[in-house]
Amino acid sequence: MSNLLEYENEIWAKGELLVGIDEAGRGPLAGPVVIAGVVFPMGFDDPRINDSKQLSEKKREELYSVIIDNALYYEILVVSNEEIDASNIYAVTKEAMGKIALALPVNYVLTDAMPLDMEKHVTSIIKGDAKSISIAAASILAKVTRDRIMKEYDALYPEYNFKKHKGYGTKEHLEALNTYGPCPIHRKSFAPVFQAMQPKLF
Repeated sequence: MSNLLEYENEIWAKGELLVGIDEAGRGPLAGPVVIAGVVFPMGFDDPRINDSKQLSEKKREELYSVIIDNALYYEILVVSNEEIDASNIYAVTKEAMGKIALALPVNYVLTDAMPLDMEKHVTSIIKGDAKSISIAAASILAKVTRDRIMKEYDALYPEYNFKKHKGYGTKEHLEALNTYGPCPIHRKSFAPVFQAMQPKLF
């Protein structure tokens, strides 16, 4: 039995469904942020589902199908780097989470550390992807979706090796950014990218 059911069991005991919401990709210097929401049937349990960061890529891919097959509802939103630059990463993530919470037919919402202002019952849980099976499942859908997108971008912009670091600011990525400058999927509002765009004086 999963040890991530405390929040779910409390809500299911009231005869209510809930959505768990999480994101992948708030920190990278390139690519989109992906937000996902998952609604499981009451009593659902699968001890294999855990925080996506604790799972191998192969395990996440396997569980992606398990989650989609078992969810009553799920939603995945992809927010582009242009949208991130036009606002800011926190605001666009919060807005997307709010859209998912409102779109799904449930009264209870669990988020990974994101407060949402709405009529529904929202619980913002620190490290929620390690405490709620629904948030953990959302983290897997978001992470797998984003990793697939970054692999596609890797084929378009191979010099950055996006398939390896997925756009995070690794030493290798920063070196490529300084060598080649930003590409169309870089987040120009993020400091290392902005700095790489400045004219070099020597």
